[in-house]
Amino acid sequence: MVKIGIIGGSGLENPNILKSPEERTIETPYGLPSSTLLSGKINGNEVVILSRHGRHHTIPPSEVNNRANIFALKDSGCSHIIATTACGSLREEIGRGDLVVPDQFIDFTRHRIITFFNEFERGKMKHTPMADPFDRYLRNLIISSASEIGVSLHKAGTVITIEGPRFSTRAESKMFRMWGADLINMSVAPEAILANEIGIPYAVIAMSTDYDCWKENEAPVSWEEVIAVFNKNVDTVLKLLIRVIEGIGRK
Repeated sequence: MVKIGIIGGSGLENPNILKSPEERTIETPYGLPSSTLLSGKINGNEVVILSRHGRHHTIPPSEVNNRANIFALKDSGCSHIIATTACGSLREEIGRGDLVVPDQFIDFTRHRIITFFNEFERGKMKHTPMADPFDRYLRNLIISSASEIGVSLHKAGTVITIEGPRFSTRAESKMFRMWGADLINMSVAPEAILANEIGIPYAVIAMSTDYDCWKENEAPVSWEEVIAVFNKNVDTVLKLLIRVIEGIGRK
């Protein structure tokens, strides 16, 4: 059965976007997820929404219980996961409000649990391939859905995830650009890693909200700027999500 898990935040946890919404609390072997799960239907398709940082954005990036979040979606029967995230742009051509469909990530976190495997069963080592961490089918569907509804986006990009909650120094921001990163955020890793480990196809719709701090002719990023740009463009993300959900449902 197809059931789509949506991981996001502002504007996406509104029960008005779901038909017959229901809240469900799930306890997992890894503790409680960031929020109750909001289940319902969008145009006939089963959807489960989870707020990554809690419904009121009270959970800092490093304190997000990623293992519980991904396990809870798996336990709820989710067959696919689409995540949304606000990102800083590390490239001139990725402007504020632009959408990007990442195809690679760099994990620059330091203090997060990045695997479900605390130990291996004898003779059953588990080393999950991660060469292409974002599901190709979902990425292509996001790209084609955007084209169908007239939403422009960048079809690929590398996102680097930092620990947070602080933003980068200028030296770090410039270093990340040298490494080949196009976007920077505080959430994709280890979320993508865990989804791959547990076997759920996972893809991200990233929104560029700022230029981090590498552009010395602009003021450094602020949280107020991030929220303002995200809120201005959240309806576009929601419109795209609904189209993608419809596409998965037709598979």
